[in-house]
Amino acid sequence: MTDSDPGDEPELELQSRRTIYQHVRDSPGTHFRALLDGLEYAQGTLQYHLRWLEDQGLLEESDDGKYTRYYPAEEFDEIDQAVMNALRREYARRIIAHLVVEGALSTAALSDRLERSPSTVSWHLSKLEEADLVTKERQGRSVEYELRDPERVQYLYTVHRRTFTDRVVDRLFDLWDSY
Repeated sequence: MTDSDPGDEPELELQSRRTIYQHVRDSPGTHFRALLDGLEYAQGTLQYHLRWLEDQGLLEESDDGKYTRYYPAEEFDEIDQAVMNALRREYARRIIAHLVVEGALSTAALSDRLERSPSTVSWHLSKLEEADLVTKERQGRSVEYELRDPERVQYLYTVHRRTFTDRVVDRLFDLWDSY
């Protein structure tokens, strides 16, 4: 057996890179802190390998305004990444679930369902609107929000359901499936 030149290494020859890559494939949209906690690599080591995997075109990153999230390259388009970014945030995920199941809802209605202040719900709705995931329409004195593509949201949630830990949303999506 001959020693190979380090420049000829296959992209995922290192176990650490395979582990990081597989973790992102298994939980697309995961963020750096979750990777750090789940994989127990040193911060610098993880940063180095993530950057290397991105430079090799194996991973893509998406900034959701709070976190940098990671996706397997070329598996999620920008819209899918925006949906997954939102689904990874607890209250955005719950708002989305209600909109999938019930259709257009006002901030007040969502506030009641989530038992959160209207200002909190409004903030999350504005983030969903910025991500182009919801539309708003004036209905008399109130504004109602609706998902742009509920089928796409349902599909992505269903495919990646095991990576979300939210029984409330699971029950809502199960209700939607029963229609």
